[in-house]
Order: sequence, then structure tokens, then C-alpha cells
Amino acid sequence: MSARMTAAPAISIPDLEALIREGVPLVGNFGVSIDELVPGRVRMRMPYKDDFVRPGGTVTGPAMFGLADVALYAAVLSLIGRVELAVTTSMTINFLRRPAPVGIVCEGRVLKLGKRLAYGEVLLFSEDALDEPVAHATGTYSIPPHAPVSVTVSGYRDGGAD
Repeated sequence: MSARMTAAPAISIPDLEALIREGVPLVGNFGVSIDELVPGRVRMRMPYKDDFVRPGGTVTGPAMFGLADVALYAAVLSLIGRVELAVTTSMTINFLRRPAPVGIVCEGRVLKLGKRLAYGEVLLFSEDALDEPVAHATGTYSIPPHAPVSVTVSGYRDGGAD
């Protein structure tokens, strides 16, 4: 996918943040916010909370996994619009280094969008060390039948084979 985008995302940041709060309330209660949303890509952040610290003084894996999952959801919806029943079919996360007890920033992107499946990745970073990822996640989303949204990204088109 080219870095130069040629269209607006298929869902707005305020609509997506509301959907996360209301439709995915566990992660919505994390205080997640969206910094940037373009077709096929999202940059989000999860603020530090004492509830996210596990023994050893690091951010807990389930909080980072929830952030990665909702980031991929956001990246997919940026291409297909508000299709609430798009669901995770698989997700894998690799924890690369111990994050400090600070906020977490993540960058998610769709690598392949088909008619029924979307595949993407998410990199997670500690707010205080944005040059070295603390985790890397990959996942697949199942996309139910929906009215198509025409979004073209330079060098990338919706619709390949699944």
C-alpha cells in the first residue's frame, strides 16, 4: 500500500471512536483514542492506567492485545465503512520487549482486503520509545455481506480474491 492516500476513510474518527466505546465496551473503557485514520491505516493510543500494570511493573498483555485487536478493526472499517459485524477470526501477538508503565501507541494497517476476509498487522510501542516496538500482532477479520464502499488507495484496490 502506498503512503500517499487518494481518498478519505470510509468512516470518520468520531464515528469510529463512538463505535469502539459502544460496540467494544471493554476496550472502549481503556480510554483508547485515534490519532490518525486513513484508508487502510490507523494510529491509536491507549493511555496509561494503574489497572494495566502487571507484576513486574509492565503493561499487561491482555490490554495490549485488546488495543491491537481494535486497531485492526479500525483499519478494516476505514476501508469498508461501518460494518459492525466484521469480526476477528484469528489474531496472533508476539511480545518483543517489556513495555514501561506508560501509554501505548499502535499503528495498524490492512495488508490485504478481499470480499470476505481482511488481513493486517499492528505494531505497538511504548509512548516513551516510539522507535522500538514492544509487540507485533497479525490478524484476520471476517467481513459479512454489506453494501460496498468505494475507497481507492493509490496502488491498492478493494476486492481481491480471498
